[in-house]
Amino acid sequence: MKENTENRRKEILNSFNRLLDIMDDLRAKCPWDKKQTLESLRHLTIEETYELSDAILENNLDEIKKELGDLMLHNVFYAKIGSEKGAFDMADVLNNVCDKLIHRHPHIYGDVVAEDEQAVKENWEKIKLKEKGNKSVLGGVPTSLPAMVKAIRIQDKAKGVGFDWENEHQVWEKVKEEMSEFHEALTANQLDNTEKMAEFGDLLFSLVNYSRFIHLDPEEALERTNKKFIKRFQYIERKAIESGKDITQLSLSEMEAYWQEAKTN
Repeated sequence: MKENTENRRKEILNSFNRLLDIMDDLRAKCPWDKKQTLESLRHLTIEETYELSDAILENNLDEIKKELGDLMLHNVFYAKIGSEKGAFDMADVLNNVCDKLIHRHPHIYGDVVAEDEQAVKENWEKIKLKEKGNKSVLGGVPTSLPAMVKAIRIQDKAKGVGFDWENEHQVWEKVKEEMSEFHEALTANQLDNTEKMAEFGDLLFSLVNYSRFIHLDPEEALERTNKKFIKRFQYIERKAIESGKDITQLSLSEMEAYWQEAKTN
């Protein structure tokens, strides 16, 4: 068993070395690859990350394997450009993350005791805060994150230093409070859209917070609903075509009937 593990490790290292060699070739010989910069790759990396996310939600292991390969290529590409700039290379990247993991896991590589997941998270955030020298616990949250993902990270980081509700009931009461305030804002004619939007934002933030307490990922939950809606709506479109109509020619009652059919298909 040990021999098989060692052989597989050699195969992995050989595969990684092969990718590094290919990247060297592409950077030297391919017109497209030679032109790429850190900035030009950025939006492509974001796209690849979302494609990996889709594959994970669909539980498509073959696609996950492919998308992980694409992201690995991007990592190698960034490191190659970094080496050309004399800033860093792949060894620097890998050693940096190894050093970080060792430093942030003192309960594994040191004498700190962490008996559960929450203790590990709290230690992680405290160490990270010292490392980065952030004046705020929330200083490490990327500004360009999608709003819902950012809300999750903000709440996780606040929890990491002990700023959190005590129980699920309190959080649900907060959701109901925010729902009431949003409804009042909607019915108050003297309020403008900016104020109504602020109340709606508070409501969404409280729902995200509640999802965290009941161990549900709100981003994943909403994306699953998006996919479900797309599937059912496209069923309506197909049924319209089968009936010789354009979807715009269907009545609302016809669309609703097809929608109900879609829910059972």
